[in-house]
Amino acid sequence: MAFTDDIKTALRIDGTDSDTEVNDLVEAAKLDLKIAGVKVGEGEITDHLIKRAIILYCKANYGYEDVQMADRIERSYINLKQHLSLSGEYAEVVVT
Repeated sequence: MAFTDDIKTALRIDGTDSDTEVNDLVEAAKLDLKIAGVKVGEGEITDHLIKRAIILYCKANYGYEDVQMADRIERSYINLKQHLSLSGEYAEVVVT
């Protein structure tokens, strides 16, 4: 199963109508994590915590009608992103 399919399953959508939006959300999530100093890597996402962070980002930004649920999911994403950025295993080393 492709990563895009994993995201679509998490968002409870099927078909290909939303593929562009889902792919854009995945790329935005990766960039947001990188900005926070998290190593995301290139290619297929295999790390379960990075995968979970991207799924949470997508769920928070896909368009829940339940605003309280979307806020709760966004807080979960922010908390996970902070933990990842503070972890020695996930923090991106910046050489200046």
